Amino acid sequence: MPLFPLQPILETDAIRLLPLQQEDFADLYAVAADPKIWEQHPNKDRWQKPVFTTFFAGAMQSQGAFKIVDKATGATVGSTRLYDYSAQDNSILIGYTFYGTQSWGKGINPAVKKLLLDYAFQFVHTVRFHIGADNVRSQIAIQRLGATKVDEQEVTYYGEQPKLNFVFEVTKQAWAARATPA
Repeated sequence: MPLFPLQPILETDAIRLLPLQQEDFADLYAVAADPKIWEQHPNKDRWQKPVFTTFFAGAMQSQGAFKIVDKATGATVGSTRLYDYSAQDNSILIGYTFYGTQSWGKGINPAVKKLLLDYAFQFVHTVRFHIGADNVRSQIAIQRLGATKVDEQEVTYYGEQPKLNFVFEVTKQAWAARATPA
């Protein structure tokens, strides 16, 4: 367990990341019930309620999951999580991220990732991302934030079969260099 909170409240002018609670299931499933969201994700059936119920149980068990809220409307627009902190190599992972299609292309993903990276780099030197091998949209998005592919590995998601994921990485030094004007 890390020596820092995995579920702080984080926010920008437009979005708020709140610790995921059991009572958030209905709002989050209302977003997740769209099959289009899951087309490139490792488990393409997460739009189905029984499969999403397992995904949500894993999110709750992780104690690092967030619901993402649009501050203007108060609507839940997606979820993400911090997980697998490693004291040994001073790292943590960000993943299990999804957004409703109405949020795509509106800058929410980069804003969420920036909030999480800025927070995580107060405590760790490396942040990694598991991204499904077929999830080209997420691979492109994470590379735009300066992450580089460093590995491929089979990942066993909570209650699911192992799936091939690409591992992307950003170091604290590289993130700081991006934030510093040239």
